[in-house]
Amino acid sequence: MYGTTLNTAIQGKIDAFKLNGQVNSYYNYRSTLKSIERFAGGSVPFSAVSADWLSRLDKFLRNEGKTVTTINFYMKALKCVVNDARRNGILKEAQYPFGRGKYEIPSGNSRKLALTMEQIKKVVTYKGSKTVEKYRDFWFFSYLCNGINFRDMLFLRYGNIVDGEICFVRSKTSHTSNHIREIRAVLTPEMRDIIKRWGNPDDGKPDTFLFKYARETEDEFVISNIVRRVTHRCNIALAKIAQAVGVPRFTTYSARHSYATVLKRSGTNIAYISESLGHSSLAITENYLASFEQEERIRNAQLLTKFD
Repeated sequence: MYGTTLNTAIQGKIDAFKLNGQVNSYYNYRSTLKSIERFAGGSVPFSAVSADWLSRLDKFLRNEGKTVTTINFYMKALKCVVNDARRNGILKEAQYPFGRGKYEIPSGNSRKLALTMEQIKKVVTYKGSKTVEKYRDFWFFSYLCNGINFRDMLFLRYGNIVDGEICFVRSKTSHTSNHIREIRAVLTPEMRDIIKRWGNPDDGKPDTFLFKYARETEDEFVISNIVRRVTHRCNIALAKIAQAVGVPRFTTYSARHSYATVLKRSGTNIAYISESLGHSSLAITENYLASFEQEERIRNAQLLTKFD
């Protein structure tokens, strides 16, 4: 039976996501529920969820330091639960709190920080503790490996190395795309050095993982916890590096956007960039690089009044 309160309805979603192995949705809805309980307690009736209530929740989350992107995720999850309640007759149409003139979900910040070549050089030549240098190298490996995400990178095996290239399929698209696209990234000397420094030795077995964090499991929650832990530690290290070398704060995800943007700035054909990122269409790549295009337009506009 559908939950009679907002809390029980969200918990029902969480339980279903866990049962189905939908890891990202599970954690998103769980975080949403925890935030709601801090704001309004453990038993919120659907009748309380008005546009004003949502606006106050929004303000509460901002005061907690949540980003606009995080609030966007939480409110979309909440909207999905409210939509279910409306379909099930628990919430009357006149009570529906989302939409124009009511509460409108803030747009997430789509800015994806891409480092310049000069900034990347500062990052990868940074010297610090062994731990910080290890995570610096993981970021650099991700950048060199076509911007591979940490989920895919940490679970690479020696069998993924074929004819001097790393060949892999993005886990993000492996179960959602009709056409499975294999990505190939040249295994550079820098990448080989990183594997040698921080990875498992090559024992001749194709199933051996390149790096030491992964382990044999089909449980997506176990995999997710490994990736989340390493990503969190890496982001802490990257923040230290950014402050030390004087570049804007960046995260593991910036490796992917930096890879694409550096190639774009060098004049690389967008079709090649699209293929190397594993995008299913050029349109996705063009949208992905939209922030770079805007940066270019702003820079070019400034040239028009640079009279000196």
